[in-house]
Amino acid sequence: MGTPEEDGSLMLEFAAQAFQAKNFQLACEIYERQLQEQQAGVLDWGLLLKRADCLACTGKLQEAFDLYQKASAHKQLCVEQLETLVSCLIEQTRSKESPRQTPQDAKRGILTCKECQCFLYMPVTLPCGHTFCRKCLEQSPCKVCNAAQQEGTEHHYRVNVLLSNILIKWFPCEMQAMRLRLEGNALFKDNRLEEALEKYNEAIRLVPLDHLLYSNRSMIYLSLKSYEPALEDADTACRLQPYWLKGHLRKAQALANLGKTEHALREFLVCLVLDSGNKTAKSEAQKLLLNILNPGHSQVDLPDILQMMSHTSRLKGSLVTPLNSLSTSSDSHRLFRNNFEYKKSGSVSEQSIPTTCGTVWKSVKSLENKADPDSQEAPSSKECLRTSLTCNPLKRKLCTDETGDVTSLEIPNKTLKTAGSTAEKDSSDLECSLCMRLLYEPVTTPCGHTYCLKCLERCLDHNPMCPLCKEDLCKYLALRNFCKTDLLEDLISNYFPDELRERKAIYEEEMAELSNLNKNVPIFVCTMAYPTVPCPLHIFEPCYRLMIRRCMETGTKQFGMCIGDSVKGFADYGCMLEIRNVEFFADGRSVVDSIGRRRFKVIQHSQRDGYNTADIEYIEDEKVKEEDYAELRTLHDSVYDQAYKWFSTLKPALKTRILSHFGSMPDKDADLQVNPNGPAWCWWILAVLPLESRAQLPFLAMTSLKDRLTSIRRVLLFMCRMRTR
Repeated sequence: MGTPEEDGSLMLEFAAQAFQAKNFQLACEIYERQLQEQQAGVLDWGLLLKRADCLACTGKLQEAFDLYQKASAHKQLCVEQLETLVSCLIEQTRSKESPRQTPQDAKRGILTCKECQCFLYMPVTLPCGHTFCRKCLEQSPCKVCNAAQQEGTEHHYRVNVLLSNILIKWFPCEMQAMRLRLEGNALFKDNRLEEALEKYNEAIRLVPLDHLLYSNRSMIYLSLKSYEPALEDADTACRLQPYWLKGHLRKAQALANLGKTEHALREFLVCLVLDSGNKTAKSEAQKLLLNILNPGHSQVDLPDILQMMSHTSRLKGSLVTPLNSLSTSSDSHRLFRNNFEYKKSGSVSEQSIPTTCGTVWKSVKSLENKADPDSQEAPSSKECLRTSLTCNPLKRKLCTDETGDVTSLEIPNKTLKTAGSTAEKDSSDLECSLCMRLLYEPVTTPCGHTYCLKCLERCLDHNPMCPLCKEDLCKYLALRNFCKTDLLEDLISNYFPDELRERKAIYEEEMAELSNLNKNVPIFVCTMAYPTVPCPLHIFEPCYRLMIRRCMETGTKQFGMCIGDSVKGFADYGCMLEIRNVEFFADGRSVVDSIGRRRFKVIQHSQRDGYNTADIEYIEDEKVKEEDYAELRTLHDSVYDQAYKWFSTLKPALKTRILSHFGSMPDKDADLQVNPNGPAWCWWILAVLPLESRAQLPFLAMTSLKDRLTSIRRVLLFMCRMRTR
């Protein structure tokens, strides 16, 4: 054993390792023993604080709180030493959530930016299909899927033209409020606070349920050192968007300035629950904790603080005062006086305001006039909320507690968390400019124009430019990954479900028709193809790009191959090809790896969208009877040996090319009639033999294996004679 000093140092090192391994109980016991072994009157404050950290980590917050207070009383505590306590209080706050939720769980409107969580302004759709306000796109990765954007495009985002027009037409109040917000932000940066406040007052009159407006107005009040209205606005923002970090940060700052230390600490901890990496909230929480632990501060028990930090009680607080105290039925009628006119310089006239927003605006102003006819002050946050909830015809579900207070606000998916306008919504606003039908699988190009996915692909088959603005889309085409615009899909499904069902039915009907492998079968007019024989193809013509893409989309992955005919367009016999793989190039061309399957006879020739189609019937070999099978087997083996011998005598270079293109010669089949097209080697040798297409075509039409073998033998004899000459 070593000296007591050495043993103590070893135990402290062991305690540090236990703390690192999250064995807080063991570390706590070691620190407690070390403190007890110290001489009377001598106290190691470092050990005491480490023990306090261990107690906090084991959940014994009251004991830890007492030790921190003791250290603070002797001026042995600083802000940095409270980091562990803050982390434990965050976990304590998080554990009190009911139900357990995250910011992503909060309900948001359809037309809400996923970054700033406010109404979209100048919406930009990224290539991954997600949409944000243009100003929110300060970094290249998408905030939803983290998909990196193309190099050099992060500073050249184009506004989604269709979506921007819809926002202006359907939601004029929200758009006007957004413009006022941006003007107010510019004034705030120039330190013109009173003018900025006026802009936000007008914006809130237009849209009384936008949490961002209240949060920003709270910031202006903080800058003006008007802390009470700042707190009221921040609290309203938190109630409208309970899981929004910035709202709670504003509320915490207002509470701190009002000297409500414990309540401010609670809000900063809520901020850290929502975002544990927020440095501002963590630093302020540690400062407030140090202030609470200071002997000069009024003594507060830890249970009281924890009770205030309860996330559940905070979320279930009253959203607004009881609605029954607002007005009676007769009072409500007075709020809709026709002779109302909002008289303020630079404001929007009543005639330019849609019905719903005008109603809310009138109601708010009526409340102001009732309180003070000459007052020009902005309505309070609660007044705006009460008026909007009472007068707005958009259906909202109000949840009340036993006292009748409104405790939460639920807005259906089809509405927004704003006092949305009643502008008529027409499905024609969401039509594709190419097919003139309701958008189906909408895709937005980098230049900001939106089309149906299939319509855009067909246009790019012919010309790699935007059909509307003619901007070069070569880089976009090279991606070959046209992601659907999620927001527009949500808009269509929520506002026009019946029209979407009809549009989907039409699409599925078209796909079912394209999937039929007997009628209107796509025909590639090119070369001779045989069953079981590979047939690689280079696709570059627009009509065949479309044909191959449709074969892949329907899932059949099959099309017919025929040789050309000067009279009919293509021959009366062909072979079905099955696509095994497609490799696309940046310019839209592709290489298709296909293999022959079934033979067919053309019943009727036709065309569709630029490529040939046909009604067909499949043909198979006729099976011979048992007494003729032995004779057929003898003929088969003889011709097989003859074909193998001919192939073996070819020049090595030619053999290598044939093997690389068609593969090796198939073996004999044990049963000659197991395959409806006959033995595979017959088709392989026909593909290899140097015959013209017209000479090869009769072999496809033959339904007798005996006739096919006899014809192959004649060709081989002819080839051998030609070689000897």
